Amino acid sequence: MNDELKAFLDRKAQEYNTPAFIKDDPISIPHKFTKKQDIEIAAFFAAILAWGNRTIIINKSSELMRLMGNAPHEFCLNYSDNDLKRLLDFKHRTFNATDILYFIDFFHHHYSQSSSLETAFTQGLKGKDLTVENALRQFYTYFFSLEDAPQRTRKHIATPDRKSTCKRLNMFLRWMVRKDNAGVDFGLWKKITPAQLICPVDVHVARVAKRLNLVTRTQTDWLTALELTNNLKLLDPGDPVKYDFALFGLGVMEKF
Repeated sequence: MNDELKAFLDRKAQEYNTPAFIKDDPISIPHKFTKKQDIEIAAFFAAILAWGNRTIIINKSSELMRLMGNAPHEFCLNYSDNDLKRLLDFKHRTFNATDILYFIDFFHHHYSQSSSLETAFTQGLKGKDLTVENALRQFYTYFFSLEDAPQRTRKHIATPDRKSTCKRLNMFLRWMVRKDNAGVDFGLWKKITPAQLICPVDVHVARVAKRLNLVTRTQTDWLTALELTNNLKLLDPGDPVKYDFALFGLGVMEKF
């Protein structure tokens, strides 16, 4: 990987990885909170709802947090039937009340026995794993392990087993794991390393990555995400996903 490309992407990553990035991005939702569990739940919902127009994503995520009293952890642990009724009219694209009620059921289950959502992912990690692939695979199994998990809700949680890029989950993991001085990503989780993260890939990132010869695959799938991340590791082995800022900025802001 040539030095010129590294210098270019380093510069672009630094340009977009700033506090100014936050307000127009779904990551602004968890930034409204200070309690670790609230940040985790708000970030998870914001990431899962992150498809379509970013302003609409932020507005719908904010609406959902308001419906949960802007205390999502407390809500998920101690909701009443009347609390749940407030959620029945919530909808974003194909994500509806059936899905949100199951998500809350899962969070209730998980946080009743664990203080962090991190353990929902690390239970799938193996000692020598170079990436979070096994963590994502096991998370999918765990997430839908509750009784009466709705079949329709499965489309909202991706898994490498379905060849998905797992863009939203990889974005969520970036938010939780990466830590630097820029103040955008949270770096709350310590049992997954930044080196294990997979770059979130959507159509914009894929287009830029192909133009920069960072991927060769014609389709955009899980193997594309792995190929891109492996090439980014040649630029920064310890923190390859910092370049998500550069690729996203080039693709969405600059229409590169």
